[in-house]
Amino acid sequence: MSQTRFAKSHEWVRLDGDVATIGISDHAQSALGDVVFVELPDPGREVEAGEAVAVVESVKAASDVYAPIAGTVAAANAALVDNPALVNSDAMGEGWFFTITPRDKADIEALMDADAYEKHVESEG
Repeated sequence: MSQTRFAKSHEWVRLDGDVATIGISDHAQSALGDVVFVELPDPGREVEAGEAVAVVESVKAASDVYAPIAGTVAAANAALVDNPALVNSDAMGEGWFFTITPRDKADIEALMDADAYEKHVESEG
């Protein structure tokens, strides 16, 4: 499993072979509060970096989940439909949202590493 990278919009990406797994950061799930519903993309959908492809709703707010890279949605985490609280209990693991077959794997390396993401979060106040 490769290093986790982060987008400014608080999604994380992990490349494993030819597939990138995407979820929201622990910081994002904490800010949202208790997640009560998720809407996931259909496999086969072509997405562009920065495109809203999923929705997460909490007791506080609804928020889009963006594709941090361009590619084709390979799978969606059906477990989240039945148990959206997985986002809160394991945002960086079992609470993943979808996987993408990247158009260009180099796009992942252009995202922030954990240290840069932490600085980004701190700068948002």
